[in-house]
Amino acid sequence: MSSHALDNEPQHTTESPSHTPSDRPPKTALAARIALVVLLVAELMDILDQSVVLTALPAIQSSTGAGPAAVQWLTAGYSLTVAVGLITGGRLGDIHGRRRILLIGTGVFTAASLLCGLATGPGVLIGARVLQGAGVALMIPQVLATLHVTFDGENRSRAFGLYGAVLSLANVLGPVLGGLLTEADLLGLSWRPIFLINVPVGLAVIVLGRRFIPESTVRKADRLDLPGMALSALAVVLIVFPLTEGHLHHWPLWCFAMLAAGLLVLGVFLRHQQRKQSSGERSAPLVTLSVFRGRQFSGGLSAQLVLGLLCGLFFMTWTLYLQHGLGLSPFHAAVAFVLLALGELAGATTAAKSAGRFGRRLPQTGALIALASMAAYGLQISSRQGDLTLLAMTAPVVLIGFGLGMVGGPLADMSLAEVPHENAGSASGLFNTAMHLGIALGTALTALVFFAATNGSPHAGLNRDAFIDVLWWVGGALALMWALMFCLPSRRSAGPTE
Repeated sequence: MSSHALDNEPQHTTESPSHTPSDRPPKTALAARIALVVLLVAELMDILDQSVVLTALPAIQSSTGAGPAAVQWLTAGYSLTVAVGLITGGRLGDIHGRRRILLIGTGVFTAASLLCGLATGPGVLIGARVLQGAGVALMIPQVLATLHVTFDGENRSRAFGLYGAVLSLANVLGPVLGGLLTEADLLGLSWRPIFLINVPVGLAVIVLGRRFIPESTVRKADRLDLPGMALSALAVVLIVFPLTEGHLHHWPLWCFAMLAAGLLVLGVFLRHQQRKQSSGERSAPLVTLSVFRGRQFSGGLSAQLVLGLLCGLFFMTWTLYLQHGLGLSPFHAAVAFVLLALGELAGATTAAKSAGRFGRRLPQTGALIALASMAAYGLQISSRQGDLTLLAMTAPVVLIGFGLGMVGGPLADMSLAEVPHENAGSASGLFNTAMHLGIALGTALTALVFFAATNGSPHAGLNRDAFIDVLWWVGGALALMWALMFCLPSRRSAGPTE
């Protein structure tokens, strides 16, 4: 295999009956590159739409008459639907074909985006956002799984490195893009272009994906485990919903009751999966528990959970610190996010160019760079107080982004490296669910370490002090993530067995 980036031909990894020649994408280096771009664009749409709505919320509220509860559900409804469907979406790709489920999910997402852009009231908009989340739950697992089974060796590491770059940029640039499109008021449409822009992009993904993405399924298309699907969805709802909503309602008793019930249902789900795996039924388990036997996947999954937690905790509180603690305008706060995004892009590009040669040492180095930069940023905030300028914070902010950018792609690559191809979708669904659960945990943690100190006040000093406390927690999460990555291989893995 050539050592040049993505010069390998995409493997047609379908193990079910062969397709007709017209259904099989061309096996050329150019086709591999186009397939990679299409997959990354699909991932970009998915992640952007989680945050692009945030800066448009005031305009949406003004034009639709949405109340506080409706505004809250524009984001919560989307995120909860994504989290609930990821595990099932991953297994559907294993059974019915990852390209097929990706394109179906893209079609659902594109139609829902059009519905969002045409909505005139909050009810229709919330329903369309929930439908968007369902499409994303089908799409996201297929991206990682298809990268895993299509590329190998250095090319897989480079592909995952580029995946990490897209992930990093989308997370940070979503609010910036939402603000710019809303402020531009294209054709007098106000906030609607943040959704309508998905329509031509989604159609392009469908057309090009059908032509260039290779299909891949497991050897035997088992039936979907419907009881397992119901149990997993119920467990995720019972855990994620109170974590997302608890701080808004001052943690009433029902939040803790739901969490306890969620953990109980999770135990029932795992027991059900064990029975399914040992029974040899035609209906395969939703989650193949054997993927947890190796510490590589288990450790990587745990590190992904911690990464989601620190992102959920840091980005929300950082936004409030910039605007309340330093008095920056929304525009200048967006510039700070761009600086972080540039750092993440540089870090992810460095990871992609390494092609996995340094194993776990690369993402561990990224975690240490982010940790040291967080410490420097905290000292800068403490010493400069309200006089800290955007220019002065540029170096630590860019370095924080650089460190985080070195983590995402390699972590996904090495965590999934030894997963057999027939379980790629299931493992990818679990991996993405860990990120969403981590973000929910991080969001819940903001109530304890930030809002408890500020009590929602815009007072500059309170917000600065609370954010310094947040940095201690984020630093602890980075140290924990660095330690968990010792479960990853010290050098590039040879890959899974077929």
